[in-house]
Amino acid sequence: MSQPNDRYRVNLFRPKSGHMRDEVIIIFAILFGWAICTFGFQILLALCQGSGAGSLLTRLTLFGLPLHFWFTGQFLPLWFIVLCVLFNLYIDRITEFHSRRRDRTYE
Repeated sequence: MSQPNDRYRVNLFRPKSGHMRDEVIIIFAILFGWAICTFGFQILLALCQGSGAGSLLTRLTLFGLPLHFWFTGQFLPLWFIVLCVLFNLYIDRITEFHSRRRDRTYE
């Protein structure tokens, strides 16, 4: 069996320089932002449950809903949409930058 061409190997943890490296950095940044909001507030609620801060977090209301319910049910879907828009804007910017750079090499 023949060896796969090195040009077509993709490793998310060791990306090639240029466009792929920039793309992986943005993917990790977006995943980090998603994980912090999705799991961070829930972990904060669980850790503060026995203290006065936990009681405060469950007593606060926003738009007539408990803060933790509003955060999970309303804010997280909106945050996901914001992250998708940011991802697309940054990917478009990176693609434009690298295509301009590639076009300059042909001149």
